[in-house]
Amino acid sequence: MKREAQLVDQRLKMYEELTSVSGISGFEEPVRQVMRKYLEPLCDEIISDNLGSIAGIKKGQAGGPRIMLAGHLDEVGWMVTQITEKGFLKFQPVGGWWSQVLLAQRVKVLTRKGELMGVVGSKPPHILTQEERNKVVQIKDMFIDIGASSRDEAKEWGVRPGDPIVPHCDFHVMPNPKILMNKAWDNRAGCAVAIMVLEELKGQDHPNEVYAVGTVQEEVGLRGATTMANTIEPDIAFALDVGLATDVPGGDGQVEGKLGEGPLIMVYDASMVPHRGLRDLVIDTAEELEIPIQFQAMAGGGTDAGRIHIQGRGVPSLVVGFATRYIHSHAGLIHRDDMENAAKLLAAVIKKLDAETVARLKNNLS
Repeated sequence: MKREAQLVDQRLKMYEELTSVSGISGFEEPVRQVMRKYLEPLCDEIISDNLGSIAGIKKGQAGGPRIMLAGHLDEVGWMVTQITEKGFLKFQPVGGWWSQVLLAQRVKVLTRKGELMGVVGSKPPHILTQEERNKVVQIKDMFIDIGASSRDEAKEWGVRPGDPIVPHCDFHVMPNPKILMNKAWDNRAGCAVAIMVLEELKGQDHPNEVYAVGTVQEEVGLRGATTMANTIEPDIAFALDVGLATDVPGGDGQVEGKLGEGPLIMVYDASMVPHRGLRDLVIDTAEELEIPIQFQAMAGGGTDAGRIHIQGRGVPSLVVGFATRYIHSHAGLIHRDDMENAAKLLAAVIKKLDAETVARLKNNLS
């Protein structure tokens, strides 16, 4: 019982570290350092690709099937594109943003001289016409105010076009301690689960080699998934990513996704139809272990699995996710049971993925 309590505390610290560190697409180095710190005690080797993705390898049976667990390191954010004459910053979204979640939010501009706090602003509503007030403010009409009085002052503080900008949010354990709030659950949650699968497998036999991966640049086109799949050449792949939580007012009945009711099995998205045999193996294992699961299908969106499954001659792949409220915004809510049950489920599935089972899956045999 004492060891379980220690593990809970260690995981809470890991969740905080992974989500609090800053790293938009193309600027993932600080996140990679945190993930490396947690991978090193659990794996036999760490590798990377030339874009900056990282993988910790745990070797069960040498030469056995290669199992890829892919979370992505990057979070959505923005990039400085211009500094106006009066010192305001114009910006470009990096990843998908809905303009309605931006105004009056605090952000951090990451410059070569350090972090600058700023706030997203627009033309004051008091001087808008009624017609203008009824329209949603477009991102192109917004700016970031860092308190500078001129372009020269902003430059003096270290700001340059191309600097990354990240949401500002503090990690918070909610009154229900299983529910956690912070930015960047998309997709530090997937990175955390990849690490936790290695924790679950520690000291245990498994008939394969497991690659716990943090990919780069998922939010701008699944780029690290492509290079890392080329590096690893996996036999089986799981993308570990957030899914929609629809247990909010107005969300019921759209798609399944409730906090605390189990990992999500993605049965369809715009980037991949999952491998049927692998999907059934995961569902059967969840039923055997009495781990609750949920099912989700989305006509839009995609994950790293969308690229991994079409590498080489094809890689049987599946998305295992976790319902998360308010993704692609400044603050998201997630339930730790969903992440930890996902790790237990995946560890159990991995123990079943011996050479014979993988060959059968790759040959699409039941």
